[in-house]
Amino acid sequence: MSGGFFVAVASHRIPSQLRLVSNLNTTSNRPTAYNLASLLLLSPTQPFISFPMKSILLSLFLASPCFATTISVVPVYEPLSLHGTDVGDIITDIGEALQATVVPRPMALTGAIPEVLVEAIRTPHPIPTNAPNYKVKEANLLVLCDVGISAVMTEEGMTVTLDISKLEIPEEVDMTSRQLIRITFAAIQKTLEVYQKQQTDPLHVDTKITGTTDKNATLKDLEATFIVPPAE
Repeated sequence: MSGGFFVAVASHRIPSQLRLVSNLNTTSNRPTAYNLASLLLLSPTQPFISFPMKSILLSLFLASPCFATTISVVPVYEPLSLHGTDVGDIITDIGEALQATVVPRPMALTGAIPEVLVEAIRTPHPIPTNAPNYKVKEANLLVLCDVGISAVMTEEGMTVTLDISKLEIPEEVDMTSRQLIRITFAAIQKTLEVYQKQQTDPLHVDTKITGTTDKNATLKDLEATFIVPPAE
């Protein structure tokens, strides 16, 4: 039974505040847990709960499912190389035909959302195959080209940063650095568009590029700001 750890304490010794909290709907795990912790640690008006008993109860609460990490299955769009195949794709978001594509795949993610959605775009992706001649072991362009990606939420919205300090495009990938960045921004926008379908407020996104050198400093011209609308 949910909340069954209360059985371990004699009912006549449970203060009324704890009984009320234990009867809360356990789908609201976070408020319940914090209320319980506050009562146990910050309630000097309950002297009949000894310190050892407080420690035992708090340990039970911290080990309970209400502190479990949430894992969600979500679609994440990735910029994938199609090298080693006989096909290409027209990336409508950048208006170019490339031997690359932006497609989603489901991922089981935990952590701060939506930041983790953006950072997951760089997840290694060996494409499954039944073709013995397809020898490609990695298709994610950010992994192939060693481009870092990070996302943080600010008061204004989200800031996404691409770190191209180690950028190196392999010979087998027929693409320029500028095309790589543009297709990555397309993946970011598509991923956030799916996330925003469940939101009520628009999301302001700033894209930044770090790690440029004198040779590729013009890539910073690709930095942009866009707004992802919520569900209509």
